[in-house]
Amino acid sequence: MKLHTMKPNAGATTVAKRVGRGPGSGTGKTSGHGHKGQNARSGGGVRLGFEGGQTPLFRRIGKRGFTNARFKTEYAVINLSDLNKFENDAVITPELLKEMGILKNQLDGVKVLGKGTLEKKLVVKAHKFSAKAKEQIEALGGKAEVI
Repeated sequence: MKLHTMKPNAGATTVAKRVGRGPGSGTGKTSGHGHKGQNARSGGGVRLGFEGGQTPLFRRIGKRGFTNARFKTEYAVINLSDLNKFENDAVITPELLKEMGILKNQLDGVKVLGKGTLEKKLVVKAHKFSAKAKEQIEALGGKAEVI
């Protein structure tokens, strides 16, 4: 393959439609904007959701209930199987997990879940623990400390 033989895939490039170019082009005179009216004007047109003065759909539909979505606490989760990378009696903190690349971002806190099996005695400091995770850490003689 040589540079001068390379071409874009068929259909990948299209010629731009040139509007306002006389008879035969199909988009002469008003350039596809129709005759007069709001949409024919420069800067004309209506905002998103506008229905010509009719009450828009988003205002016609009832709004019910309460949502706490903006204020909910979102935890970065880690499984017990991920903690096997550490040595025995290691103290594991969210900062250490982030430093090692196990956690991408801490969000509102770190929660340890009980997926997989833990094979080492560890001191784990996190914001939350699932019951299974806490039970398994303590069964091996480790500690599950809530920050």
